[in-house]
Amino acid sequence: MSKQKHQSALHESGSKPASANVNPNSAQKIRASRKSKFSEENLLQQLLDGNKTALGRAITLVESNQFSHREKAQQLLEGALPYSQRSIRIGITGVPGVGKSTFIESFGTYLIKQGKKVAVLAVDPSSSVSHGSILGDKTRMENLVTEENAFIRPSASGTSLGGVAKKTRESIILCEAAGFDVILIETVGVGQSETTVHSMTDFFLLLKLAGAGDELQGIKRGIIEMADAIVINKADGDNIKAAREAKLEFNRALQLYPSKESGWKPKVALSSALEQTGIDSVWELIKEFEKLGKENGFFLKNRKEQNKFWLLQTINEHLKNRFYQNPVMKNELEIQLKAIENNKVTAFAAADLLIEKFENLA
Repeated sequence: MSKQKHQSALHESGSKPASANVNPNSAQKIRASRKSKFSEENLLQQLLDGNKTALGRAITLVESNQFSHREKAQQLLEGALPYSQRSIRIGITGVPGVGKSTFIESFGTYLIKQGKKVAVLAVDPSSSVSHGSILGDKTRMENLVTEENAFIRPSASGTSLGGVAKKTRESIILCEAAGFDVILIETVGVGQSETTVHSMTDFFLLLKLAGAGDELQGIKRGIIEMADAIVINKADGDNIKAAREAKLEFNRALQLYPSKESGWKPKVALSSALEQTGIDSVWELIKEFEKLGKENGFFLKNRKEQNKFWLLQTINEHLKNRFYQNPVMKNELEIQLKAIENNKVTAFAAADLLIEKFENLA
């Protein structure tokens, strides 16, 4: 096996700038050929065959904001839908610095060794100033990215709240259709209310740190109330004692919460992604949860309820897009913004006027 095959993501790029001697016409032809390669009607078939390049292009298509891509994306999703619903969807969240990417790399590598195909949908926060995003998760997961049965897709959160990207749910469907049986959704660092990821996953895993004041969060409502498991990460070295104490505190705190509809009692576990300890225990917890949910019918019921929720969310998104993209409303919106700036109208009155005008257009 060649040495090149084991090169990490950091080494593969080589950090070399593009050559100034590249012929512009040749470069254009290469870009055109790449674009056309999967633009035919066989994109869906190649996706269903497990082609990771086709999967990447499919996700790019559904994430596109171009109006001309919407119909194609919808057709692709409708074609992929009958082949989805075959995975376990796991949301992984926690405060920035808790070690989400390192944990996912260790967890994903472990699952691949168990014969699983693992897709990671990683969401990076977008800057509210420049609107840019680093999208560095492939670099962080430099070992997992080289695995044949792994697919890592970083996306920017954009203006979406809830720790996920705008099209994360659609990306889940495409990953399932491509044959990935474990979908890991890594959120941005979330707070108490940003829990949209809970509405698109089967199992909600919350990573915590010991000795960082996080123990007090155990008695608060919000994100912990939704967690199916709490994992105290970085339980290694001098931090082991503090991690064990944190585990006891969280176990006590979980006793204060009412029973879940699923019949599942949330568990607390320790792990060290660095030393790769406790990873197998986390997977056993998830399998136990899945088994219970399928036996008592909650697993399927929860997915049906999530589909209803996303129907309403899709309608809201569609109406919002129609409002802001309508040429008449764009002009009217500018007029009302000027009126607000000159203190001629309140924001509430302006909103009512705009909505009434939009309803008349419809």
